Amino acid sequence: PPAESPSETEAPPEEKVEEGLGVDGGVARAIVELTGPAENAPVAAQAAAESVDVVLQPQSQAFMVVKGTAEELARLAEDPRVASIRRDRTYTPTQAGSNLTLIGADQAHAKGFTGAGQAVAVLDTGIDPDHPWYNGRVVAEACFSAVEPGVESLCPNGQTQQSGAGAADATTGKCLSGGVNLCDHGTHVAGIAAGSGGVAPGAGIVAVQVFSRVNDENLCGEPSCLLAYESSLLQAMDYVAGLSQPVAAVNLSLGGLLFENECDTSEEGAIFKPKIDALLAKGIATVVAAGNEFFEGASYPACISSAVAVGANDGGDAIADFSNRGAVLDLFAPGVDIESSVPDDATTVYSGTSMATPHVAGGLALMKAAFPQTPMAELIDKLKTTGRPYVYDANGTQVTTPRLDLAAALAGAAPQPPISQTPVAPPDDPRPDPGDGSGPSPQPDDPADPGPEPTSSASPVPLPTVTVTVTVTASPVVKPASTVCTRGRTARKLTAKKWAVEIHRGSGTIADDTLTCYLKLIGKSSKVFPELTKASSLGKAYRVLKNTGTGKARLDGALLTAWLNWAHGTNGTTTLAAAEKVRLSEKPSKSALKKATKKVVKSTR
Repeated sequence: PPAESPSETEAPPEEKVEEGLGVDGGVARAIVELTGPAENAPVAAQAAAESVDVVLQPQSQAFMVVKGTAEELARLAEDPRVASIRRDRTYTPTQAGSNLTLIGADQAHAKGFTGAGQAVAVLDTGIDPDHPWYNGRVVAEACFSAVEPGVESLCPNGQTQQSGAGAADATTGKCLSGGVNLCDHGTHVAGIAAGSGGVAPGAGIVAVQVFSRVNDENLCGEPSCLLAYESSLLQAMDYVAGLSQPVAAVNLSLGGLLFENECDTSEEGAIFKPKIDALLAKGIATVVAAGNEFFEGASYPACISSAVAVGANDGGDAIADFSNRGAVLDLFAPGVDIESSVPDDATTVYSGTSMATPHVAGGLALMKAAFPQTPMAELIDKLKTTGRPYVYDANGTQVTTPRLDLAAALAGAAPQPPISQTPVAPPDDPRPDPGDGSGPSPQPDDPADPGPEPTSSASPVPLPTVTVTVTVTASPVVKPASTVCTRGRTARKLTAKKWAVEIHRGSGTIADDTLTCYLKLIGKSSKVFPELTKASSLGKAYRVLKNTGTGKARLDGALLTAWLNWAHGTNGTTTLAAAEKVRLSEKPSKSALKKATKKVVKSTR
């Protein structure tokens, strides 16, 4: 039973619960961190006795996942065995020939460095286990795939977890939607890291499926999409840490919130850093995609100091026009038009920091195979000191970030000289900026957004991701390429009235695809949108901008306006972060809502 009084070091119950969980009367899916693994069963039993839905109870781990209202979670936090309660956040893949030559992998291979005896763990959308690029080198498979209403497991056994041969199979029926394989991302990433045409063609592959299938067109923008729950990622990282075979690196080609600086002390950073540090202590690096937003910083968890954050460069040794950059990044690697394996024994060409990341993960497999007794931290430093320096400006200061060079790190080649960079964003929508005017009143049968607006959501929230598909080499059909979703360069502030004109279909001058991209970026960077206030589609965003009926609604409209300006290219999110704390509090006062709204509106002028 719980202790009669909390210890002197225990946080007050109200400080244990993350702000905003179930504040509008909804049911929230949350991770309950416990003081130790032994508390899992008794706390879960007590929660169930109090009608709190326990949806995941990992064996021998110090957390569980529950679904409950704000009141139920607050009562649960009173238990001294509960350390904290936070959202079970979701993540999507961070995606958008000559690459191996550019980084000197061919020279490393010629010297006999292939990564044999090591493995790369790819925590992604599973793999095609019998793809010819793998040559039987898949040494372990597992699946951790969360479920809830509208969300299906991608584990072949239909359960929330599975291990053993076939557990990460990306060719199962659940991966297919309208004849398209939704799970091809992991196969592509694994091929770059350790495929026969990849960086470490002798290394083993540990394939871990961490995604779930979401069947919600309003959420996905299409009938189905994939999301990785944070709880699935935590289980997968513990799985890798417990493997007996040597693993050089964990590859995470996915991302969340954007940070300009290291995020170790943030609420988000405190979640993953202990896992990353524990892997590093075992000699395993965690290599993470920095993100594709043309942002001076990195997405979470790449912003954690002990992770290896990777940006993308192109074949001309220039920073890719979509890549994040800045002092938070550790390395650049090729990420433009990278050919690799996809399910059904095919290959295709993708671009993104998702593709750059496995170049580094594979490079670390080469390094650890060559120097098995050298601590992983030193091997990471070796890649950084031997890489070709990219020199550029970010956040008002000059930054130097090395580009991966395996020829210098392994094959005895001389380090290449620094190269100055001028990062250039992709072109904005060519049409002119909007003028004055107010949009039409919302219609109840607005085709952009059928159905009523819910006050809260227990559904997973996607973070933005872009894949650039150029061609499938197994077929003469060339898929149309899509642009990478990045912040705009206009850097012009618009009022809520003008944004309403733009958001309403057919009435503005900014392309709908650009606006949808902006909403995806907002969903990734804001804690209010779309988790608490759904604004993931143009129709719903329009209603948020036009609704001024309550103090919360007015603050939502001001916040969305400010975030749209940020996505359009203006800087500064400090005021927004402070206002969002007010919005996420359980019972914000009218005066607090009014004051926060006033500050946000002022920032948009």
